[in-house]
Amino acid sequence: MTDVAETPQQDTAQRPDALPLGPQSLVWRYFGDNRMYLIGPRPAVLQNMLAELGQGVLDHSVFFSDTRARVKRSLPPIFMTVYGSDDDHPGQQVRDFHTQIKGTMPDGARYHALEPETYFWAHATFVDQVLYFADTFVKRLTGAEKEQIYLESKTWYRRYGVSDRVMPADYAEFERYWERMIDEIVIAHPTAKYGVGYVTKGYPCPKGVPPALWRVVSKVFNPVAAFLTTGGMPPRTRELLGLPWTDRQERRYQRFAALWRSRPVNWLWDHLPMRVRYNKYARAGYARA
Repeated sequence: MTDVAETPQQDTAQRPDALPLGPQSLVWRYFGDNRMYLIGPRPAVLQNMLAELGQGVLDHSVFFSDTRARVKRSLPPIFMTVYGSDDDHPGQQVRDFHTQIKGTMPDGARYHALEPETYFWAHATFVDQVLYFADTFVKRLTGAEKEQIYLESKTWYRRYGVSDRVMPADYAEFERYWERMIDEIVIAHPTAKYGVGYVTKGYPCPKGVPPALWRVVSKVFNPVAAFLTTGGMPPRTRELLGLPWTDRQERRYQRFAALWRSRPVNWLWDHLPMRVRYNKYARAGYARA
């Protein structure tokens, strides 16, 4: 008996709609990796470049008065949405944080953080964070690996308990969505501009750090922070935000990334203790699993 060729329709029907999170997933492998600092604040800045999201932060967040407090409050439940189990509900807590985040745009239009288009954009920047970090600083991802990460991210998104009607079906559709958002939708919102202001002005002295010490430390910290922040942004968003970047800096950034992707560096990293390689939320997830 001869084999019957599989039609495209059959192939599509057999593809999973989403993939599970867990110790075998690529999202788990990369999202809590401490090398993630190498991409700078890419996801946070891109989030705030969506006008409605940036306005919500401007109107309701302590981002401007105490940036560190806002980060400390926001990130733990997001990490636990990934590294928790399906029976946990940190994703719903994240959703509920945004119930009262609503208001009026400068043009009079209304916004709400739980609007599907707005909420999914915030999630999309985290999906991009995983993809960009892994492909830039760990290894060049194959098409199958990108597809796997995206399908795992659909499970992640559904843990928030919000509408998924705007969520792209697969990685190819997500890639088109991402390119349209970057090329046509995002803007230089004041919240995003504030978030990268230190690139040209220098980072202000953190609370609790003696000014004299910061004057010494900042001579190294500020150039490194500016390099990672600007290098980690998509080219069009650099232009929108007025971030200075030259061809020479781009070549340096690519050499820097290639060094991190090299076999010796990856071998060394993989042999470091778990407490060095992963944040505490990822370590807790792996330990439980």
